[in-house]
Amino acid sequence: MSSFAKALSPTLREVRILFCQSGLASEGTRQFVLANYPVMKKHNPDLPILIREASGTPARVFARFGRGVEKHVELDNLSSGDVASRVARLLSGQ
Repeated sequence: MSSFAKALSPTLREVRILFCQSGLASEGTRQFVLANYPVMKKHNPDLPILIREASGTPARVFARFGRGVEKHVELDNLSSGDVASRVARLLSGQ
């Protein structure tokens, strides 16, 4: 079962996932999005989860929390599993 098959923190206001649609460095992030986006959206229907694909963009995810606090992690050259663990850690606020 996916670690994203639950409601995320109520302090989380927005998630933005950026990556290159064809670059090898973003492959793990693309696989992560395909596998986990539907589950995340199902369990958090009111949370904006933005997917941004642009040529040459490094793979990263940003999380915006209450009071304007924003954190991000770099995801270039990571496997889908590594991406999932880093995103889970980020979204938990740690």
